[in-house]
Amino acid sequence: MNSNAEQEKHANIIDARELVHEYIRRDEEGNVESIQTALDHVNLDVRPGQFIAILGHNGSGKSTLAKHINALLVPTEGTLYVDGKDASKEENVWDVRQSAGMVFQNPDNQIIASVVEEDVGFGPENIGVPTEEIWKRVEESLGSVGMLSYRKHSPNKLSGGQKQRVAIAGVMAMKPKCIVLDEPTAMLDPLGRKEVLKAVHALNRKAGVTIILITHYMEEVVDADYVFVMDAGHVVMKGTPRSIFSQVEELKEYRLGVPQITLLAHELKKSGLPIPDGILTRQELVEALLAIKEQ
Repeated sequence: MNSNAEQEKHANIIDARELVHEYIRRDEEGNVESIQTALDHVNLDVRPGQFIAILGHNGSGKSTLAKHINALLVPTEGTLYVDGKDASKEENVWDVRQSAGMVFQNPDNQIIASVVEEDVGFGPENIGVPTEEIWKRVEESLGSVGMLSYRKHSPNKLSGGQKQRVAIAGVMAMKPKCIVLDEPTAMLDPLGRKEVLKAVHALNRKAGVTIILITHYMEEVVDADYVFVMDAGHVVMKGTPRSIFSQVEELKEYRLGVPQITLLAHELKKSGLPIPDGILTRQELVEALLAIKEQ
């Protein structure tokens, strides 16, 4: 590797090069039945402090990629560096997981304590954070996801959406450099989704935490810095939300939609109105329509 490439690798908090992951299915006797390629030579660069969104239909490989970033899976081929550490090396697993926290779709996979505040404080306690600092982090984290009033509750008595916010708070309390969220709002109602996304964006802006959001809600992608679209194990599109959502027809080919306001603007343009591509918000559409009226 030349020196420029080496510098680039360490400048990125996430750096994937030609990443391949194959799932091997075997029969009862241990013979290989089939090999499924979940990641097919994926390249991914994420800079510290970025808010990255990854889109893709079911089976596109996006969750498999997330598990690599948290060292839950090891590449079949290629390399993945997380905060400068080779994620495929066993001696780096602990460091990788401290650098890149993971929030899963099902919160039951990561809630272990019988009281909410104890669950959120479990991670910091495990890495030796002083008690006073633990309780400060617990309060901040629960407050940021709107769950502070539930700190003394049992997680078992919470709704699925409330559990997910507790799980996110638990990762936030670890203060990782990067948080990977694998469809974290799938179990939340619209208000809950809004609260969690607000908290995650605040963490990104105020604390500089790198966010990698995997989602199927197009509206959640609008405020990202950069978007990667995956299909059949490949990164098939990448760019800013505006550039990605300007390509409505191409997204349809990958069985993906666009935010409702973007789709409305697209249909109005198809009907003959001179509206620019990549409208992302209601305000932008209003301004575009007013500009037409004034012409």
